Amino acid sequence: MASSRRARHAGPPDGGWGWMIVAGCFLVTICTRAVTRCISIFFVEFQAYFGQDYARTAWIHSIVDCATMLCAPLGSLISNHVSCQVGIMLGGLLASTGLILSSFATSLEHLYLSLGVLTGLGFALCYSPAIAMVGKYFNKRKALAYGIAMSGSGIGTFILAPVVQLLIEQFSWRGALLILGGFVLNLCVCGALMRPISLKEDCKAAPELLEQNYVSETEKQDLKRMSISSPLIKLWPHECLCYCSWKEYDFLLMPGFMVLAVSILFMAYGCSPLFVYLVPYALSVGVSHHQAAFLMSILGVVDIIGNITFGWLTDRRCLKKHRYFCYLFAVGMDGLSCLFLPVLRSFPLLVPFSFTFGYFDGAYVTLIPVVTADAVGTPLLSSALGVVYFLHAIPYLVSPPVAGWLVDTTGSYTASFLLCGFSMIFSSALLCFARLAKKIKRTHLPSLTGNTALKQHIWTNGAIAYSVTAELDQRDVEFLAVDTNSFSKRDDNIQAVLHGRHFLAWLSMGINQDTRASCEQFAR
Repeated sequence: MASSRRARHAGPPDGGWGWMIVAGCFLVTICTRAVTRCISIFFVEFQAYFGQDYARTAWIHSIVDCATMLCAPLGSLISNHVSCQVGIMLGGLLASTGLILSSFATSLEHLYLSLGVLTGLGFALCYSPAIAMVGKYFNKRKALAYGIAMSGSGIGTFILAPVVQLLIEQFSWRGALLILGGFVLNLCVCGALMRPISLKEDCKAAPELLEQNYVSETEKQDLKRMSISSPLIKLWPHECLCYCSWKEYDFLLMPGFMVLAVSILFMAYGCSPLFVYLVPYALSVGVSHHQAAFLMSILGVVDIIGNITFGWLTDRRCLKKHRYFCYLFAVGMDGLSCLFLPVLRSFPLLVPFSFTFGYFDGAYVTLIPVVTADAVGTPLLSSALGVVYFLHAIPYLVSPPVAGWLVDTTGSYTASFLLCGFSMIFSSALLCFARLAKKIKRTHLPSLTGNTALKQHIWTNGAIAYSVTAELDQRDVEFLAVDTNSFSKRDDNIQAVLHGRHFLAWLSMGINQDTRASCEQFAR
């Protein structure tokens, strides 16, 4: 019954209840990502209490991050087929239970299961569905909305880092984890804010499925009204379910998404160890505990500025078409900052690092959902984000222990930080080369006509050919389909230029009247 009462919109409302969705996502990022970052403040306490080395202790943070990202597709699945509200509320209960059980831990293995697996699973059920809901409510101001929502990570880190340090001093690490467990229960309140929305583009029927014999007429009518991820579809035959599940993840074969996925693996490897080892590194060079915690606070508050300012800037008309390169620039600058970290060995020098790394970290985190939405489209955003965050899992799992092993082996943080920096720079360079290769390929496609005065791009699809001038934006072009048999003579070539919405300028010479009339009818 809940699904039948969903408001239907022709497109994202770009406001209204959408701002409450942004507020809910803001609180979700505080309770998930900010709390995860603050676990690094417990690092020294865990190491001293259990008497373990860097590598074994680092597994706690790694398992939390890995479980959060590894189970992200599960969060998307529950959101798509049950309810976003149910998924986030369930995740809040699991995360709170994990933190409370961790306060009674007697070994690192206990913390691996409670703080790592159980809390990470709870965070996974909350994080990706909340982020995807923002994308459903916003289009024109999508980057700004994501900037505000994702700034919860920075604001939460800024506030929670000194608070957690104070709680540890007053109540020990056990009392601090118990209090965090109660705080994380606010995720259940965030889940209640996530009102579902049904968009027109979500209800587009799949022609292939409508033509299948095993789909009844009643189910075909339902499919015309619903998204292929509607909860009601779970009552359909097995063949329908298999088809719908495939349609939810057919973006995995898109070349653009595949390159983005590979780059995210390297980016995730580079960014995770910094949040684990920044405080221990600061302590190792003589910085006090309060100053080390303050570095995390600085990183958090500057992260907020990066979230909001980059979100606002990339929504401007001059940069909206270049959000992809803004994302590359932010990732590359974060990597460059990591390369300089080993030579910064005092508090006054570590403060600029926290500013720089925090700003660009907030910038690219804001643009991850935006770049993903541009690659796969809004209807598939929830599933795509589940996969994107799933890809963070393995790097988040292995990078902190690998960095800890390097610290134990070399007796220095230099190798660990250099590896992080080069990994992020490679991620940025990979996407940059992929985009340049795509542009070069387009500019070297052969032209259908011999007229060299007009620089043209040619797209072919089987027996259909399309010819469009290179000066036009691809999204503003309405292609004219003409059977290739009509191109047997040079005089029959068509050059179509569409300005605005439906203005057609004929530039070809000697085109016959029958072909011209049929093309005009098709354009209308």
